[in-house]
Amino acid sequence: MKKSLAAALSSLALASTAAFAQGAAPNDAQIAGIVVTANTVDIDAGKLAQKQSKNKDVQQFAKQMVTDHTGVNKQATALVKKLKVKPADSDTSKSLKQGGEQNISKLKGLKGKDFDKAYIDNEVTYHQAVIDALDKTLIPSAQNAELKDTLVKVRPAFVAHLDHAKSLQQSIK
Repeated sequence: MKKSLAAALSSLALASTAAFAQGAAPNDAQIAGIVVTANTVDIDAGKLAQKQSKNKDVQQFAKQMVTDHTGVNKQATALVKKLKVKPADSDTSKSLKQGGEQNISKLKGLKGKDFDKAYIDNEVTYHQAVIDALDKTLIPSAQNAELKDTLVKVRPAFVAHLDHAKSLQQSIK
């Protein structure tokens, strides 16, 4: 059951990305909306994990997620204001938000090691889905050079988060 939500979240994100690939590519306003939503989803999960987990490594990881993703959102918000672009909803941002809400709801019902495992499993799946979306849709579709550059610059942080989450996943088994 725990892995099924993570798989569903990944499928939602990837299916929405595939929808863009088959139809019109997302515009810069939609890309901004996806970036802000993706970061907000992870901030919300991180805040919950900071409160609910008793594992110091998980708490530390969650704190890093909140800090790093808040920073990315500040960068994205400053950039869209500078570019006079308002982040727009898309099927992808709506799917990410819905998946994030489902994840929070599920996590709230878990405790101890079950919580830690579900949170970290989701972080692995989520970061992989976001990296895939960056590589396959968001970076190639960005029209504005500054937006594209920002996406390229934040990508290594998502990769580092994925690696860190995978490391924690191995230690929590």
